[in-house]
Amino acid sequence: MYRDVVTVAKSFYRLSLAHTAIRRASLLCYISGRMTKMIVNGMGHDNSDFCIRLDNELSLGVLLYALTTASYLDLRRRGFDVSALRYEDLVARPLDMCRVILEYCHLPVSLAELAVKAFDVDSQKNSILAKSAIGHFKEPQLTPQTKTKLNELLKKKRGIPLIGEPGIIEGTLSCS
Repeated sequence: MYRDVVTVAKSFYRLSLAHTAIRRASLLCYISGRMTKMIVNGMGHDNSDFCIRLDNELSLGVLLYALTTASYLDLRRRGFDVSALRYEDLVARPLDMCRVILEYCHLPVSLAELAVKAFDVDSQKNSILAKSAIGHFKEPQLTPQTKTKLNELLKKKRGIPLIGEPGIIEGTLSCS
């Protein structure tokens, strides 16, 4: 499942304010591009393209979005039968999308209504990811200069939509 890249970056920024290890990583990447490369390599992505200083609050979230999306696209290119799901589609049409997901997984579509009821519960309740824990943090703004820098970061990975373009990734399940 994936979300709009800017939404991911803003959410990840708020998470970094509550999670000390992520905050430290963010600050280290702000100080040095070599630290960014070390962290990316430590996550299993041997890629010198990311020896860059992450100089704004949205950069780390965009970087993680780019890496995870690139990994998904790589799996598809290597022939794995994987498909993506857009969070925004699931929220806009939960019943229809649950039917699509169940059908894709070869599960009974009759379970779709039950699946939709699960959305009534905060799955992150009582964790540092709970909306009540990070929802009060102010989101960073996306300025035109920041957008340009973030798009340069996204261009380092082939096939990833840029900010301002339709954010549909290859192989995304859809109910339309």
